[in-house]
Amino acid sequence: MISSTHVHPATARLAPIPANPDGRDFAVGDIHGCFTALQQALAHIGFDPAQDRLFAVGDLVNRGPESAQVLHWLAQPWFHAISGNHDFMAWRFALGQPCPQVDVLEHGGDWLTTTAPELLDAIARQLQALPLAMEVATPDGPVGLIHADCPSDDWQQLRTHDLSPSDQDCCLWSRQRYQRRYSAPVRNVRAVVHGHMTVPTMQTLGNVFFIDTGGWRTGQGHFTFLNLHTLQALRGPGPTAHAVQRRYR
Repeated sequence: MISSTHVHPATARLAPIPANPDGRDFAVGDIHGCFTALQQALAHIGFDPAQDRLFAVGDLVNRGPESAQVLHWLAQPWFHAISGNHDFMAWRFALGQPCPQVDVLEHGGDWLTTTAPELLDAIARQLQALPLAMEVATPDGPVGLIHADCPSDDWQQLRTHDLSPSDQDCCLWSRQRYQRRYSAPVRNVRAVVHGHMTVPTMQTLGNVFFIDTGGWRTGQGHFTFLNLHTLQALRGPGPTAHAVQRRYR
């Protein structure tokens, strides 16, 4: 895992989100710069921005063709997001602090070298400010959002303690819960939702949901929208434009 010691202090805290009294709340997996495909998938499920809200569980940028559009999406009042490892790599590179152990340009970050400097700086500042964890109030209890893995089996610890550097690494990079098939529930929270681990269909381990079903993968995946009120999933289509999987030199 990559050390996240340069995470902005604001991202080291849990961001609470109040309940939505008017409409539905959906979580969606990794977007990876495929915002047109995401918009089409939202239309497919009848998403209504006048009353519904969308929560992205990280990896908003890299790989896809529209990463620079992230600034527009982050400005929407109905769109909320946490940081993923790709967002972290992107803002570090853009602000002159590239991750020493991974080259973001080899992981779909080419757009970082072709985006106008002023726009790139604005995007980097927004990505830097994304929280690493979020808690959404629902009628049946809070639902937690973390990109990769939860650093504790007790959600209360995230409410009462700042995230340590190792906790931050876990939130951004870890695959251990899924790889170990660890099914112990996370206490003091109704459910926890992750992206990061791309799976063919939504997977659950205890009260933990893995919802990155590769909506950014052309012809191979689809977007999964998890209703945070019912914990039921809706399937949307994947992209028709090609995403960049990896660039080899």
